[in-house]
Amino acid sequence: MTYERFAYVYDELMKDAPYEKWLMILTAKLEQYGIGGRKVLDLACGTGEMTVELAQHGFEVTGVDLSDEMLLVANEKAVKLGLTIPLFQQNMAELEGLGRFDCVTIFCDSLNYLRDEADIAKTFTRVYEHLEDGGLFLFDVHSLYKMEEVFHNHTFAVSDEEVSYIWDCFPGEEPYSVEHELSFFVKDERSGLYDRFDELHYQRTYPVDQYKKWLQQAGFTVTELMADLEEAPPASETERVLFVARK
Repeated sequence: MTYERFAYVYDELMKDAPYEKWLMILTAKLEQYGIGGRKVLDLACGTGEMTVELAQHGFEVTGVDLSDEMLLVANEKAVKLGLTIPLFQQNMAELEGLGRFDCVTIFCDSLNYLRDEADIAKTFTRVYEHLEDGGLFLFDVHSLYKMEEVFHNHTFAVSDEEVSYIWDCFPGEEPYSVEHELSFFVKDERSGLYDRFDELHYQRTYPVDQYKKWLQQAGFTVTELMADLEEAPPASETERVLFVARK
């Protein structure tokens, strides 16, 4: 599959992601904490939907992702809109050499793709090093409830004319982890037939207190926890927890 088609499928899978909500939260938190700077580092930026959104709203944004294919698509999106966005291929746990930012983000539960606990701790340390004094770190993760009650042994399916998929979720090997088995069916424009391709994704999350411990060890002060991207603390059936931490 070409990276253009891969990106199309990825964006189709992510079309309901709350990009506008993340933007609103980021903007509000910078104002709330009196941060006047506009430099944002968007980690795990994927195909650049959020990165481009930030740039269009006046932020001086830099994008980082592990996938060259994703970054190619992100760059194409930026160029089509007349935007110049620095994009770098790096592992977030080994982040280096990008300067300092007023805010660093890891949205869309991307942190949950790190399987190794040490990599999460290293990521927090590298983020801390790339923040200005007083800068903010915003990231969201799956809750324990979502892993065990929403994902485990559940199947999700979408059937559209251009692309359909079946998404099976199984408990992973480690506590609070999940294996996502995805089968995509993508229509070939020339033949009208559907191509199938499969992907396996693995995610793992941790108790809120464990994330807090890693953040504090890196030097952060955890200032807020937001349940499902709302101004409310996490509850028993919260599915997504957003952390606000300050250097």
